[in-house]
Amino acid sequence: MKRIEINLEDLYIEIAKLADLPKYTSRVLELAGEGNEITLTGRAPVWLYLAAAHTLHGKAGKLTYSSPASGEVIIFEHTPF
Repeated sequence: MKRIEINLEDLYIEIAKLADLPKYTSRVLELAGEGNEITLTGRAPVWLYLAAAHTLHGKAGKLTYSSPASGEVIIFEHTPF
């Protein structure tokens, strides 16, 4: 399992547009691969974080969110302990 960081702010220029959501989620899947440990980070609207998390459910072995304010927060983990 590889650890991959996806900066959601890198998916758009200046302002994220809801109309471009299919493009963003497609890129997230491309970057994440299958079964990896993914960390979402970067300045992005809440709806983009939610869509990315929903898109990665069933694809990522573990999903975390990371920011300077919160540190790393586990969203889900589907790996054996």
